[in-house]
Amino acid sequence: MTPKPFTTLSQELLADYRIFRLRKDRCRSPRTQGEHDFYVLEADSWVNVVALTPDEQIVLIEQYRFGSGQITLEMPGGIIDPGESPLQAAARELHEETGYHADSLSILGFVEPNPAILNNRCYTALALGCRPIAGQSLDEKEDIAIRLQPVAELPSLLQSGRISHALVWAAYLHYDLWCKRRDTASP
Repeated sequence: MTPKPFTTLSQELLADYRIFRLRKDRCRSPRTQGEHDFYVLEADSWVNVVALTPDEQIVLIEQYRFGSGQITLEMPGGIIDPGESPLQAAARELHEETGYHADSLSILGFVEPNPAILNNRCYTALALGCRPIAGQSLDEKEDIAIRLQPVAELPSLLQSGRISHALVWAAYLHYDLWCKRRDTASP
């Protein structure tokens, strides 16, 4: 038997916290006809950028993360602003966080960070030919250091736990799949 979607009977915005909103949905089960409350975190979508320099370095960033209370090593990225496409956000975040500009940008794919409670997506952008063209343009809440690493070292940074951010892992998987498609398409 194939599952069926629940019927939404009502939605109520409970709170707005700038980076996410909490919504309560009253829904009816298609199987039991019972009514239940479900809570959804509404969030803008995000983008992570796999930024590669012409000499096969990946542009990474280090920053303090309040959720874990640690400085993490990650790919540049952030929230997609209203009216922005994932590609526009990728170019903006890359420039703001690193001062780098890409010769080309493309979207490799997306993941749904946690569809059980979140309504957003996290896109992965591939930025090729990245070069520094300006200084960082950080907002007052950011303190970010730029780290260049040989892209060949990325798997060991993930396996060692040096990079532990799940959405950066997802971005790496998109990049790895892109590399495999590119390699099999080459003569």
